[in-house]
Parts: sequence; structure tokens; C-alpha cells
Amino acid sequence: MLDIDHFTYGWLTPVLAYVMSVVGSLLALRCMVRARNGSHGGWVVTGAVALGGTGIWVMHFIAMLGFSVQDSTVRFNVPITLLSAIIAIGVVWLGLSIVVHRHGEAFALIIGGTITGLGVAAMHYSGMYAMRTDAAVRYDPWIVLLSIVIAVVAATAALWFALHVEGILATIGAALIMGVAVCGMHYTGMFAMSAHVSDHMHAPSGAQPAQLLTPLIVAVSMATMLMLFQVGITDVDEPTSAGFAASTRAGSGRLAHRVRAGVSTRTISPPRPSNAATATGDLSAHSSARWEKWKYRFRSRSTSMAPIPVMPSSRAQSMTR
Repeated sequence: MLDIDHFTYGWLTPVLAYVMSVVGSLLALRCMVRARNGSHGGWVVTGAVALGGTGIWVMHFIAMLGFSVQDSTVRFNVPITLLSAIIAIGVVWLGLSIVVHRHGEAFALIIGGTITGLGVAAMHYSGMYAMRTDAAVRYDPWIVLLSIVIAVVAATAALWFALHVEGILATIGAALIMGVAVCGMHYTGMFAMSAHVSDHMHAPSGAQPAQLLTPLIVAVSMATMLMLFQVGITDVDEPTSAGFAASTRAGSGRLAHRVRAGVSTRTISPPRPSNAATATGDLSAHSSARWEKWKYRFRSRSTSMAPIPVMPSSRAQSMTR
């Protein structure tokens, strides 16, 4: 069995691969924050390009730059390499679209994570199939299965993060975790590979790794950086705790203003009596009016009554006779 070296250039390629995976994941998560706020289509596509193109595909082939086989030549098939990039972006877009349009339902998250994870595994092994070498390559099926399980779990976690992460610190933390998951899946799949000497292998044809991968990686990385500057990592309208507190303070201010306005209005306006008070006042006024009426009648009678005339006694005696 031939020795396989995954770190030909030391820690340069794995560290750079991890950094690009984190950057792609960070950009994808920021795009998904905007997609959750209503504008689905464009931001979902941008997030798929960021996560599938940079976070997964660029990470994979940066790590492949440090791959070498003892006493063997490594080449890459250009069409299959490009096809692997399309697969990565396509499956991530499909998974994001499923969970966004289904509003993060658990069933949609499982389906989307499974499809995306299987697609990421397909991207990885199609990229490995694009590699040509004059050694016989074999894979341990159990480690391959483990890498697929890691891919599905990582994809499901990535979709969950895309739906629930809010705030820049939480986004950075989620991107760091996603970078670990993507790199872990890649190197698990790579360790499933073994190379053996074969007398029936011919010299491989295709492009050298540096000639093919370096321009592609640089182009995709530059596009990712431009998208990152365009989207920004803080200029996003999202329901953070600070924003919620600000909106709460604003609502409290409006309520206090309304309360003050009501108090001032009540201060200026005379208080309206209640029903009981109104009834009592009406009864008192009615009683007073009746009393005044009776007083007026009594006075009128007193003044209109004439005195009874008194006859002289002599005239009264004559009338009796």
C-alpha cells in the first residue's frame, strides 16, 4: 500500500480550507437572515453560492491541494471538477429553499438536511472521482458511510442555524461550528481512501492540481469576499435583543405620550358626572322646582284673598227685622 499525505504543505492547506469554510458559512447565514425577513429568492441563491461554492467546494479543493500519493502522479478531470461545484451549490440551494418555504418545520428540516447532506457527499466523491492517478484507489465502505452520516448531520445543523441564528456573535459561532463539521466530513472521507500499486494503470491525463484549482479557488474566493462586503455582517434588519429592547422603549414612549395626553385632556376638560350623580342632581333640581312652585301658589293665594266686610250693628238689626 502506498503512503498518502494529506498535509503536503503542512498546516497551510487545512487551515486555509477551514477559514474559507467559515467565511462561506458566515456569508450564507447572513444571507439567510435577510431571506427570513421576506425576500426569499435572491438571498437564498446567494446563500447557496456562499455555502455550497465557498464553504464546501472551495474548502474541499483547497484541502486537495495538499493531497499527494507516494510515487504517483495526480491530475484532475476538468468537466467533472466543475460538475462537482454545480452539485454543491445546487443541493444547498434545494435544502435552503425547502426549509425557508416550509417555515422551518421539523419534517422539512429533516428532508432538507438529508437531501443537502447526500448532495454534499456526492460533491465530495465526485470531486474524488475527478482525481486521476496511476495508483489503484480503494475506499473503506464503513468510513465512507460514516462520512455520509457526518455530511447529513452537518447539513441539518447548517439548515437549522440558517433559520434560527440571530445576531453577529451567534452567527460567527455557528459559522465556526459549521466549518468544523464540513472539514470533519472532508477528512473523514479522505481517510477512507487507500492507494495501492497497480501494473495495469496508465499515466493519468488531465490538469495539474495547481493549474486547475488555483484559478478556480481564487475566482470563487474573490466573488465570496465581494458578496461579503456587499451583504455586510452587521447591517441587517433582524430581531436582535437590542432591537427588541429599542422597539420596546419606543412603544413605551408612545404609550407614555398617550397617557400624558389623556391626563392633560382630563385636566382641562371638566369631569363628567356619573350616572348616579346625574340622577341625584336631577332629583334635587326637580324637588327644588316643586318647592318653588308651591311657594309661588301659596303667595298668590295669600295676596288674592280680600278681607270680609263687617256690617254695622244697626243695619244688621234692621235686616233681621
